[in-house]
Amino acid sequence: MINQFRNLNPVNLLILFAYTFFMRIALFADLPAQLNFEFLESYTRFFIKIPVQGFFSPVSNVFFAGIIVYIQAILFNRVVNNHGLLNKPGFLPALMYISGASLFMPFLVLSPTLICNFLLIWMMDKFLKIGKSPNAIMIMFDIGMIIAIGTLIYFPFIVMLVMIWLALLLYRSFNWREWISGLVGFLIIFFFVAVFYYWNDSLSMFYKIWLPLANKFPSVFKINYNDYLVLVPVLVMMILAIVQLRENFFRSFIYTRKAFQMLFFMFIVSAGSFYTKPDFRLYHFLLCVPPGAVLLAYYFSNAKKRWFYESLFLILVFAIQYFLFV
Repeated sequence: MINQFRNLNPVNLLILFAYTFFMRIALFADLPAQLNFEFLESYTRFFIKIPVQGFFSPVSNVFFAGIIVYIQAILFNRVVNNHGLLNKPGFLPALMYISGASLFMPFLVLSPTLICNFLLIWMMDKFLKIGKSPNAIMIMFDIGMIIAIGTLIYFPFIVMLVMIWLALLLYRSFNWREWISGLVGFLIIFFFVAVFYYWNDSLSMFYKIWLPLANKFPSVFKINYNDYLVLVPVLVMMILAIVQLRENFFRSFIYTRKAFQMLFFMFIVSAGSFYTKPDFRLYHFLLCVPPGAVLLAYYFSNAKKRWFYESLFLILVFAIQYFLFV
């Protein structure tokens, strides 16, 4: 199957669509009586009222989540190919994205992080353009606004502001205008939010939006390891990808090296931002799928022993299906 997706064959679009819903068989086979979908944060629902609560039946919820993942996979695939992060263009990034977005049951339904992944993929595209642009002020300004929109949907997305300065450190020499332009773009969106709260005599509620940023990062985690055994083949692939990347690191273009460093930081920031959400849920880690999928695609695009990498991918698919059913 991996060899099939190493090429830009249009037939792969149909196979990917079928694969997207194949990975959801377990949920379709045993649908919950109700699936809630909270599209916006409470502070956003104060001025934007979208009645999606109870709007989707369980079947339509899972179906539209699958459609969204498929569209995101195609967009993600295009970004990776356009920026030449792999040896040659193909559909491996899309395949890895759909696989990563199917790891856990909460990933398979509509969630705010699923919507935010559209913004994250858009941000990835803009970050990868920084090194090629003579002036990054407008790019960083746009990214700041994208992060603000994502924060209105899902608060932990605000931590992506850190990526603005990490990316600038990686790609560009210091320019104070570039360093503040992203923050200005972010603040413009929330300036209008503050004005709305002020007009409605609710400025104290606006202040409460930022309180989760003061949360302490947890030092103790309660983990049921049996729930995460499906990550074992993913971790094996990640390790192999890192080894592969290390071997080719100094033979790669400087642009490619910096791109993978940026994606590594994006993965860490996405994972670590969960502490800002008091009612943290597993679907938060959908934000890790785009940067993680690039690394997995890199391994499979460079792997040599077909029997090994094809078997490894099949083990991943069977593991996902097994743990979804049990």
